Amino acid sequence: MPVINRVAALADEITAWRRDFHQHPELLFALDRTSGLVAERLRAFGCDEVVTGLGKTGVVGVIRGRNTGSGKVIGLRADMDALPIEETSGVPHRSTVPGKMHACGHDGHTAMLLGAAKYLAETRNFDGTAVLIFQPAEEGGGGADVMLKDGLMERFGIQEVYGLHNKPGLPLGSFAIRPGAIMAAADRITITVTGKGGHAAAPHDCIDPVLVASHIVTALQSIASRTVDPVQSAVISITQVKAGDAFNVIPEFAILNGTVRTLSESVRDLCEARIAQVASNVAAAFGATATADYGRGYPVTANDPGRASFMADVAAEVSGEGAVERTVQPMMGAEDFSYMLNARPGAYIFLGTGPGAGLHHPAYDFNDEAAPYGVSLFARVIERAMPAA
Repeated sequence: MPVINRVAALADEITAWRRDFHQHPELLFALDRTSGLVAERLRAFGCDEVVTGLGKTGVVGVIRGRNTGSGKVIGLRADMDALPIEETSGVPHRSTVPGKMHACGHDGHTAMLLGAAKYLAETRNFDGTAVLIFQPAEEGGGGADVMLKDGLMERFGIQEVYGLHNKPGLPLGSFAIRPGAIMAAADRITITVTGKGGHAAAPHDCIDPVLVASHIVTALQSIASRTVDPVQSAVISITQVKAGDAFNVIPEFAILNGTVRTLSESVRDLCEARIAQVASNVAAAFGATATADYGRGYPVTANDPGRASFMADVAAEVSGEGAVERTVQPMMGAEDFSYMLNARPGAYIFLGTGPGAGLHHPAYDFNDEAAPYGVSLFARVIERAMPAA
């Protein structure tokens, strides 16, 4: 079964919605216009229930099938927020807001889920309840977690949850998924090195925290190469080094900031412990001290194996088996849909949008030709998981 005919007929309308969102990007939870338009359209489609204000500016639409005797309730999620980037794409529908743009395709995700909502509200060819989740603040705000804390799953009785993300570079209309971890946990580290400041011409009277910090940066790389099991994955990247204000003064302090990416909780725990040990012990070797502040961010995005297989089967219906990669390599980027997958079983899949600028690039623009594939996938997940009697 290829792209649904009715969905193909909606393509121009979906494109218009998407480009409007693209022209009017909003950040994090400040999504008054975006969430307002989403709620307005869901009501116009005839959703049985539309709830706003969940997770601050999240929106939820409920569509009941022709029958609900199965008792099944399945959630579909799209993120709505943009990024603080100045757009350079030059497209006619480019951002009208200085310093803000949809550089990750959340405008496309929102438009695709709206397209699925319109189709499902028209046809209702399923036995159960579809819950359409429009989420704020994926880009660093943990909007998924905020919606969960507002009772998302319990309020609507959601039993399974599914999401997707566009991926430039994958062939247009293709899909990629895997069972288990598909995206990494993303944590932040700050290491503060305390030495003894003084004149740069008299280093023997000082304990140089810049030298100590430099050795810590190097030593931290031994964690991934010599502490973590070689068949596991870990990335430790120090991305900021801050110390001193004058060229002729050895400072008292040096601060290192960075990120840690892992694909399992056990490796995450190991990295947290070893970073503190390595920093402290390297500093001690120079007569300095070092403290590590480890801040946990988004958890690992882990697909339930059975639901991942099911979603891959649905993707094959839409695009053909040859267009579905079922064991794609995990990405070390992070995604707050992970919180929803920790709360309920489900799966997360990548949708190919063809060649073009990458995600978070100032010239990025979602490829509207990919939308019918994503809408069809969303719709078929509902129809296949809850087939009409």
